[in-house]
Amino acid sequence: MTTLPTQIFRFAPSPSGYLHLGHAYSALFSWTQAQKHHAQFILRIEDIDTTRCRKEFTEAIYEDLSWLGLEWRDPPRNQSEHMDDYQRALKKLEDQNLLYPCFCTRKEIQNEVQQSGRAPHGPDGLIYPGTCRSLSATERKNRIAQGDSYALRLDMVRACSLAGELYWQDEKKGKIKATPEIFGDVVLARKDIHTSYHLSVTVDDALQNISCITRGTDLFEATHIHRLLQALLKLPVPTWHHHDLLHDEEGNRLAKRHNALAIRELRKQGKSPEDIRMMVGISE
Repeated sequence: MTTLPTQIFRFAPSPSGYLHLGHAYSALFSWTQAQKHHAQFILRIEDIDTTRCRKEFTEAIYEDLSWLGLEWRDPPRNQSEHMDDYQRALKKLEDQNLLYPCFCTRKEIQNEVQQSGRAPHGPDGLIYPGTCRSLSATERKNRIAQGDSYALRLDMVRACSLAGELYWQDEKKGKIKATPEIFGDVVLARKDIHTSYHLSVTVDDALQNISCITRGTDLFEATHIHRLLQALLKLPVPTWHHHDLLHDEEGNRLAKRHNALAIRELRKQGKSPEDIRMMVGISE
């Protein structure tokens, strides 16, 4: 009987557009790491945002990655098909009295911050001032019952107090102390989308036994939140490898709006998989 590799690497794109060179770099980086460590490589489709994600982009992801020569364990995990997993995680946090509904709009949050005379910022922008944290249970229940839109926020002070001092291991930067409090009370779910990026990727990485999370440096700060959620949900702790990002000639980070650099467009221009590898600087 063949023993499965103990290490698992993953590539987890969102099907909200066509893959570009930056995605190719990330996918090839993870694939190369998996080959180097004789590990498994898996694909996950992060499609919780149903307003932006489309099936045609998912199919294009499969096509582009196969063309690049990548193979993955079937079937890929589509986040939109596993909402029950995220609901169970939310229930665990709720049972610890760590969540509360927030009914504030972005404009209301901005006004609240302006009126307070201070505008504290975190990695994601303005830090939520905690307006709805003190609402009574009755008021929360009544507003939900009358159909008000809301988000479920994590009570960061309580969460950090419960979790205690936390660390995580980064392959490039070494041992990092987790400081999730720099984000304030982050949103973990909404009325219309019953999860968030932070919650779903943390749960998925645990369920899929990811041993080393390889992703871009643009997500380095998010790891502070994910490490906290792992502690609160009693999930295993992997290592992280945050790789550099690709930029265009003007120094701007590659994004999906750079259509000329989409893999499918480069294929139409006659580029080969080997050409793409050379363009992103990752050889076999």
